[in-house]
Amino acid sequence: MATGTLKGVRWKSFKRTLASLRESFETELWPVPLAAIVVGVGLGIALPLVDRAVDSDLPISLLALLFAGGVDSARAVLGAISGSLITATSLTFSLTVVALQLASSQASPRIMRTFSRDRTVHATLALFVGTFAYALTVLRTVQDGTPTGDPQVPRIAVTLASVLTIFSVVMLTFFLAHLARQLRVETTMRQVHSETSRTIALISATEGEGTPAIPDTLRPTRWELGLARRSGFITGVDRSHLVTIAVREDIVIEEENAVGHSVVRDTPVARWWPRDVLFHRDPEETEALGRDISRAFTLAYERTASQDIGFGIRQLADIAARAVSPGINDPTTAVHVLSHLSAILGDLAALPPQPVALTDDGDIVRVILRTHEFGTLMETALEQPRRYGVSDPDVAARLFQLIREVAYRTTQPDRRNDVREQFERLKTSVDAVAYDSVERERFAALAARCATALTGEWA
Repeated sequence: MATGTLKGVRWKSFKRTLASLRESFETELWPVPLAAIVVGVGLGIALPLVDRAVDSDLPISLLALLFAGGVDSARAVLGAISGSLITATSLTFSLTVVALQLASSQASPRIMRTFSRDRTVHATLALFVGTFAYALTVLRTVQDGTPTGDPQVPRIAVTLASVLTIFSVVMLTFFLAHLARQLRVETTMRQVHSETSRTIALISATEGEGTPAIPDTLRPTRWELGLARRSGFITGVDRSHLVTIAVREDIVIEEENAVGHSVVRDTPVARWWPRDVLFHRDPEETEALGRDISRAFTLAYERTASQDIGFGIRQLADIAARAVSPGINDPTTAVHVLSHLSAILGDLAALPPQPVALTDDGDIVRVILRTHEFGTLMETALEQPRRYGVSDPDVAARLFQLIREVAYRTTQPDRRNDVREQFERLKTSVDAVAYDSVERERFAALAARCATALTGEWA
């Protein structure tokens, strides 16, 4: 079971919560552009004031670099900047939507979050709307001359608006090139792979050593339930909160499902029981405690990658399944996807065993965990590519190679058994396809190499 102090559990839980918040922030399109608007408005108010204060003291050499037009010219420039940038913003948003639609139809609807968290898109929109807000704010400070005062033309502010416009045009050029690159399926696969690798690193950094099983004597014959507050996917679990409740109430809590599992409102997300079997609570206290436990589970209408290893694997498996569908018929893409899946599964196979429980400072089991099982993740990765792609010789060959690569990196007996099970199922699927003798000899050689790798050797 997990080792370490309650403080360590809370710190690891905080890191996971922070990762979930960062994931939620990064996948929204509005925060960075909104911040740019606020900065643009603030700069548009402050810079003209500075302009008025220092305008008469500027050296001639610097004045030659600043805007030299009058009131009408300044208004024309700022008006043109405002109008053109709001048009460019609309164009950028439209192109982004088109890219999302193409990616959704060609790869998988679940990779849209990858596009929505694209920093280049965020930066481009932020520069456009920020410059628009800045130019519009500066425009209000341009004033005609009066009998008692001179015309007000904030030359520094107008010059900065022109510079920001030039940067915006350059950014638009880079954005178009970036968008063309993002539409490539190889880019999508690499991004999903990188995102999943970060999730694996987070899980590895926030999990301690664990025992292979929980004694059956720890589980009672009766228990109470914590029910889901609403329907959705489990996107995170605040295990610090669960441990705190368990210590305070002297109970044991067991998670019902792993992160990424879909639950329905008023169905169990956890079960719990008192350590003292003779202790009883009244129904009101029991119900309140169940609600408190359920608050530790974050539910959302879609899966996220912050704590869910299986989400990235599901996205890649979807791309592979769609690539070998009759409507697309692109087995080469499926082969490339299997390369990414092989690397991810190999990383998972090399991880130490995840803890099955969390303990308090007195080494008393408080929370029994429901972690991602290697066999389940491997089934998610291979089930659809094997079922729909095994009739293509290149896809079938890459599946054998994947088994061989993962087997070589697997050292734990239970995980090796999971790999062996997938190997046997793959052989059965290949045997059921009408391949010619040459192809069958090729598969026999690949199967022999897989069998050797399953013994811990590389052939």
